Amino acid sequence: MTYNLFKASDARDRCAIVLAGGDGVRLRPFVQKLRGDELPKQYVKLLSGQSMLEATLQRTRKLVPSTRQFVVVTERHFDYLEVARQLASYPGIQVHSQPCNRGTGMGLLLSLAQVHRRHPESIIVIFPSDHFIREEDLFLTHVDAACRLVEQNDSNIVLLGIVPNAPETEYGYILASRRWHIAFPFGAREVARFIEKPDPILARKLMLQGGFWNTMVIVFKTKTLLAHIRAISPLIYLGFQRICGAVGGQNFGNVVKQVFAESQPLNLSKGLLEVLAVQRKRSLLVLPVRGVHWCDWGSEERIINTLAHTNRCRFGLEPSGRLFDALLRGKAAGCA
Repeated sequence: MTYNLFKASDARDRCAIVLAGGDGVRLRPFVQKLRGDELPKQYVKLLSGQSMLEATLQRTRKLVPSTRQFVVVTERHFDYLEVARQLASYPGIQVHSQPCNRGTGMGLLLSLAQVHRRHPESIIVIFPSDHFIREEDLFLTHVDAACRLVEQNDSNIVLLGIVPNAPETEYGYILASRRWHIAFPFGAREVARFIEKPDPILARKLMLQGGFWNTMVIVFKTKTLLAHIRAISPLIYLGFQRICGAVGGQNFGNVVKQVFAESQPLNLSKGLLEVLAVQRKRSLLVLPVRGVHWCDWGSEERIINTLAHTNRCRFGLEPSGRLFDALLRGKAAGCA
């Protein structure tokens, strides 16, 4: 099945990497109540019989053709038959399996090494696999705008930031520079700093200062990100080079296992983006997203609140089911 929201000419140089390598530790108790096992949250069918990963892949293919979509998973995920079944439903995509979870940064680099060998000049869009987005086409219009910012200047790295409507304390925030620059269309602004999970007082202050929720949807040119990684962490970049050089070879799997075994965990946000913000890199931009109901499904409370107010969502159960009713009665907090 092909993408349908944008013209083929718009997407010819674009690739999408979907990050699905997480183990879903925080939501394990919730998943155990629903299923009786520890299937990572991105594969649990919460959306009218659809998982968050499946919803992400269907959303992504409106922007990028399936043959340019790449999914990062972890080998142990395949202990669950459900994982292979879901991925097999999207035959055009390529799956990159990391031997263990070393954080979002290492998972990205594994996939990026393989994408870089096949599409070295492409623009990359990173999509986390655990987001609920109601106005998908409007959200993708913003992603398309971010791609165009990178097309205009390949030194740009663009993050999508949601304009908040509540002082959410479980999200990361992006503060933009107070300097408005005519070189940045679509209302994009330079990133000044990142703040992770503020307390309620600070969250309200960040809203008043014009802060944005960090979606971790990121758009960049491969060579640009790699140049920053090489400057920030030469050892991590060396590992990337080893994987990249082994792509297509018989020893690829062994090289990947060795690199991951020797590498420290790398968080994409803390290990790279926050460093670039501290260095005041003018190429790091935030693109404001308005009019979109977005939610990071990282907690039971946010999932239940969203499902309770969205007719198209279920727990993979009948709405009258006892478990469904019990979970709704037990919901404790709102999803902004």
